[in-house]
Amino acid sequence: MKQDFFKYQAQTTPHPLAIEISHAEGSYIYATDGQKYLDFVAGVSACSLGHRHPRVVNAIKKQLDQYLHVMVYGEYIQKPAVELAKLLAVHLPDPLEKTYLTNSGTEAIEGSLKLARRVTGRSQIIAANLAYHGNTMGSMSVMGYEERKQAFRPLIPDVRFIAFNSEKDLQKITEKTAAVILETIQGGAGFIEPKNDYLKKVRERCDQVGALLILDEIQPGFGRTGTLFGFQNYDIVPDIIAMGKGMGGGLPIGAFTASSKMMELLQDNPKLGHITTFGGNPVIASAALATLQELTESDVMAAALEKEKLFRSLLIHPLIKEIRGLGLMLAVITDSAEITNQIILKCQEKGLILFWLLFESKAVRITPPLTISEEEIREGCKIILDVLYHINNNKSKH
Repeated sequence: MKQDFFKYQAQTTPHPLAIEISHAEGSYIYATDGQKYLDFVAGVSACSLGHRHPRVVNAIKKQLDQYLHVMVYGEYIQKPAVELAKLLAVHLPDPLEKTYLTNSGTEAIEGSLKLARRVTGRSQIIAANLAYHGNTMGSMSVMGYEERKQAFRPLIPDVRFIAFNSEKDLQKITEKTAAVILETIQGGAGFIEPKNDYLKKVRERCDQVGALLILDEIQPGFGRTGTLFGFQNYDIVPDIIAMGKGMGGGLPIGAFTASSKMMELLQDNPKLGHITTFGGNPVIASAALATLQELTESDVMAAALEKEKLFRSLLIHPLIKEIRGLGLMLAVITDSAEITNQIILKCQEKGLILFWLLFESKAVRITPPLTISEEEIREGCKIILDVLYHINNNKSKH
């Protein structure tokens, strides 16, 4: 299987981790060689409720017995998709009430950018340095990391960049700007939170010049920061939110939500302003609906903040410089990329899954399932501290 993996399946890096998966349950992933791994990554924030959550699995099985794909998006009334969009509206502030369901987070970003241009009649998009919004051409155009973009240029024109958390840069948002797109908490950059009411100030500037504010909630969304969406921690309401990852309980989905008035512009002039074959797929929408119901009917979101405190109290070590982030969206920052690499790879050998961030080479990603238990947190942190102890010992010998 390993040979076939490398021979037939396209790779994203020269050195994938290449664990061969047997099955997964709760907070654990099991390999075909019998090794059991405690999962502190949750499929890069995608498995909000852990692996194979019973409520999600039951919803999928129930829908399988009724119908799978029947028609391209938006033509037929399919209960799972309608109920999902309705429940999102219930839990979002006005005027965020109408949702377009997509296949992924990056497609949600594409739809959001198109909608902003359609609403405003302007073309300029402003994004942040070190932003990551996905990897399709539009999403890549608003990525703030030239090294990853250079090989694929030319990308979409009229994109400008500002520094995240810089008030001075807000003057670059003008009457030419269709939209400012920001991650509510910057992910790839190292889990950077907005400071000093930054998002409120961006909101005010957008209102002054008639630009829209798009917030990318693909990583912070669905309970990871203790609220359903990250922006709910900062007392603002964006014009458009894009979501994905944790939305589907382990199945691929994305969405963008805005006011009805804005969304109606995708219906006409031109018709089919955004179109997708599989968006709103009934099996996937059923999984996402079950995920959203579980998040909003249980205490799992509020518990994320208590679990954050536990992580912070346990992960104290000279090689840990700081822990960034909020809730269960945490980045452990070490002295160097070399130490970070050692931690991730040695923890994997000891049965703990950690991962990297895209642009911050000193960061160790900790984004476990929201359902992780305190006992599992203690177990994983003990492995991290053991590994740090050995790294430190080896350093002092040299």
